[in-house]
Amino acid sequence: MHHPHVESPDVAVMVDKLLAEHRTGLLPMKEAIALLRELTGTDRSDADLAGLITKKAAHLGVAVVIDGH
Repeated sequence: MHHPHVESPDVAVMVDKLLAEHRTGLLPMKEAIALLRELTGTDRSDADLAGLITKKAAHLGVAVVIDGH
């Protein structure tokens, strides 16, 4: 059963995993979002995912590259 507006815990877990793997380098935001979609099948908006990634990255001290900013 698919509930588009119910948050999958997998997304948050995958963000943590993704950031842990990129701790030593830079993670382009576009790449991170694309990977999350591929890995979790989430249909959250890019802005929503970017917010989640940014928040977690700041907490972990990972540098996230946001294109053009």
